[in-house]
Amino acid sequence: MLSAVIFDFDGIIVDTEPLHYRAFQAILEPLGLGYAWEEYVNLYMGFDDRDAFRESFRMHGRILNDHELELLIDRKAAAFQEIISSGVAPYPGVVELIRSINGTFPLALCSGALRCDILPILAGLGLSNSFDVMVTAEEVTASKPDPASYALAVERLAAAFADRGILPGRCIAIEDTPAGIASATGAGIPVIAVTNSYPAAILSGAVRVVDSLLGIGLEDLKDVTCSQ
Repeated sequence: MLSAVIFDFDGIIVDTEPLHYRAFQAILEPLGLGYAWEEYVNLYMGFDDRDAFRESFRMHGRILNDHELELLIDRKAAAFQEIISSGVAPYPGVVELIRSINGTFPLALCSGALRCDILPILAGLGLSNSFDVMVTAEEVTASKPDPASYALAVERLAAAFADRGILPGRCIAIEDTPAGIASATGAGIPVIAVTNSYPAAILSGAVRVVDSLLGIGLEDLKDVTCSQ
């Protein structure tokens, strides 16, 4: 039986990946560390900000200490806030799906983005109070594909809804990247993947792959859980 639903954020609720890319380049290009969009998709997408900066420095043989890393994360967050200030459109069907779940099943958000990046966008979509649990980049030491963020999301859901018997295998994660799928499945959670960011062939670790959340409802989510 389905006991909870866990949504990724970037690439599932909103298409912020191009916006994150722009924010990263605003910080990295003056340092001589910029890269093309294709490299972002193939290498960096799915990392949180911390690991994305670490990887960009590593790729250029540059050393990045913890203090410098925190400064870069803060500067990138400010650049991102400026970029999203005019609003961000959701993916088709996702707001309706979240609202249909809210109040019926426990609902979590599990993202490699910073909470300060997420909250203004949720507010703009009218989803500020939709998630019972949120796990964001600041709360885990390892980003996706490490399972830590999804494991923490299930732990918090189980604590908040002790009467629901929430276990990883009775949850559904909704993801768009191979790193996200690996993170969820590594925590024992089956995944519905959406081809918002990658073609279906690359999302083979998911139980089900769909082209859009438009028209997806609770019964579809229950069917995936029952098939496990």
